Amino acid sequence: MTVLGTSVKVAVAAALAAGTLAGCGGGPLKVGAAAIVGDDRISTSTLDQTVRDWQKQFVKDDIANQMRSDPSNPTQQATSDRLSDSDMRDALTVLVNMRVGDEVARRDHIDVTGTQVDQVIAALDQQGGAKSATLASGLPAGYTRDFARFLAIKALLVQKYGSDGNPQNPQTMLARQKADADFVQTADSMKIKVNPRYGSFDKAKVAIDPVKYRLSATESGIR
Repeated sequence: MTVLGTSVKVAVAAALAAGTLAGCGGGPLKVGAAAIVGDDRISTSTLDQTVRDWQKQFVKDDIANQMRSDPSNPTQQATSDRLSDSDMRDALTVLVNMRVGDEVARRDHIDVTGTQVDQVIAALDQQGGAKSATLASGLPAGYTRDFARFLAIKALLVQKYGSDGNPQNPQTMLARQKADADFVQTADSMKIKVNPRYGSFDKAKVAIDPVKYRLSATESGIR
């Protein structure tokens, strides 16, 4: 097993354990935009269709449901005609992160080959299936190679910072921390904006938090 191969397994395990990937956002947007990532625009219509496709596939995939392990019963959510806020937020989160990953690769001169993407897919297949893992992340199976490329970038970035592939090694833990910091700094410099209808950006967590609704005077106890 090469160092990359081991790093890929570490990245895959971390992604699956996290359940969903971190997202970024904040600021005004043009009408019809779910998010702006650098010069790239993710439209609300694209996001809607992406989640609709995901719903149809996710409800039929038992392994993806197990990987996602949502205590609020994601299967029931997926069978609904309504696109739930959490489903929309999860999908947008991953779409944003994949674009940040591409920018990280460009800035850090990380070239991801088709073979390396295949390595990630093979690692995912050993842990339940690449398509199921993609569905568990919140995207339809058609994004499998894009998701695998993102994981490959993360693995190569950790390797660049000195990981030897052993997740218990202090050197690897430090490398992962540096890679995470690099990713966060890149995302911050891209001035990512997310439509507030999908939530708010938390800089500390580098994540999209759920929309917070103000209570009425009666509900808050103020009359």
